[in-house]
Amino acid sequence: MINHVWGLLTRPNQEWQEIRGEEESISHMYLTHVLLLAAIPAIAAFIGTTQVGWSIGSGEPVKLTEGSALQMTILSYLAMLAGVAVMGAFIHWMARTYDANPTLEQCIVFAAYNATPLFIGGMAAVYPNLWVGMAVGTVAISYTVYLLYVGLPTFMNIPRDEGFLFSSSVLAVGLVVLVALIAVSVLLWGFGAGPVYIS
Repeated sequence: MINHVWGLLTRPNQEWQEIRGEEESISHMYLTHVLLLAAIPAIAAFIGTTQVGWSIGSGEPVKLTEGSALQMTILSYLAMLAGVAVMGAFIHWMARTYDANPTLEQCIVFAAYNATPLFIGGMAAVYPNLWVGMAVGTVAISYTVYLLYVGLPTFMNIPRDEGFLFSSSVLAVGLVVLVALIAVSVLLWGFGAGPVYIS
């Protein structure tokens, strides 16, 4: 797993070819990659919101209670795990349009490895500062999009021009999934699952 993570960050084109050549099951991918890396932003956010807090202006740092932060951490962790599976399923469904015949397992593996920069960038949540979060988030999202556009044609073994359209479709669905997760979060807050602050 670590070799692939490092390879995706340093030589993504070759690494996608190596990943494609492996036969990895969904359960193995989740156990060795997704469950571990998705825990990075979840744990970082728990520490950041309970121990460090964030400041608005020059006021005292605002922190969450440990119970509230734990609840939100678990929900966000589960959302990340589900998000990888949903994106993998969409890639599998969409592949037929581009004459690619990957298995569902391969598509979920692709989605999981493609989300790696987002998981690693989640470390910034340890220090919940707006500007730090925006800077790290922008870099993580940009590199994730780069991996998508570079990796999808290679991984699916399709021409670059088709890969561009395919990648654009996947990116659009990813944004829709993100908006849906935000909407679900707002609904959960409305039903009492929102943050509880330390007064």
